[in-house]
Amino acid sequence: MAWGDFAAALAAGPLVLDGGMSNQLAAAGHDLSDALWSARLLADDPAAVVAVHRAYFDAGAEVAITASYQASFEGFARHGVGRAEAARLLASAVELAREAAGRPAAGRRLWVAASVGPYGAVRADGSEYRGRYGLTVAELEAFHRPRLEVLAAAGPDVLALETVPDADEARALLRAVRGLGVPAWLSYSVDGGRTRAGQPLAEAFALAAEAEEVVAVGVNCCTPADADRAVALATRVTGKPVVVYPNSGEAWDAVARDWRGAPTFRPGQVAGWLGDGARLVGGCCRVGPREIAAVAAEVARDRR
Repeated sequence: MAWGDFAAALAAGPLVLDGGMSNQLAAAGHDLSDALWSARLLADDPAAVVAVHRAYFDAGAEVAITASYQASFEGFARHGVGRAEAARLLASAVELAREAAGRPAAGRRLWVAASVGPYGAVRADGSEYRGRYGLTVAELEAFHRPRLEVLAAAGPDVLALETVPDADEARALLRAVRGLGVPAWLSYSVDGGRTRAGQPLAEAFALAAEAEEVVAVGVNCCTPADADRAVALATRVTGKPVVVYPNSGEAWDAVARDWRGAPTFRPGQVAGWLGDGARLVGGCCRVGPREIAAVAAEVARDRR
């Protein structure tokens, strides 16, 4: 991939992201209760992962986010998977999304974003929504770099550094993506005007302002209301295109491992996000193909 391809696409207009991987796999009857979450299907049922990507492409998504959010060498090792096989599974996440993107798409170019979840996702204890792991920036960089190298070598169009709860982890990720030859977006999980770890969001966004590798900055896996507030701030602080893909508005209960509350995601919010500078728009947990189809319709109206 030429470095500028994805950045040029963002400059040309907004792109539609997909929705949640896990909710679609669960709806198809897959058990996601173990620590590997949707990454388990990379080994156990890769065809199911392809089917989810295709469902979102059929709904109008233009960017597929891979099933590698919870995938890491350390996480696979705890399940008895050796390093070579773990590398193969990481790379396969990109290959499966690329396979789904290989079908004709009515003239649309389809893109693949390699998901890179936070360190807390490997713990599978909800700490991805808190940050503050007790690790240094150097230790977090050492954790992220090996899997970033594997994912980058698999040929995605962009790396999705997503659901980042902590500005310190963002610093580590920004170091870890240097020299990989693949652009990245940086997307925080937030609570109001702060990261989940409590840092002011403006300061967290500012870390990426001068990072050449970062082509978009924003938020994901937050409430739609928090997304409303974050988009304009990200635009103002960084001057970069903004990525925004909130969850359904329901809250994840890490103890019960279930979702609570009522959904508040409304595709009608998309026009406001686009007006404030969003160029990558979609949904995260509990947002499915029906909602993404509605998002795609809003983006199509914006393009006219």
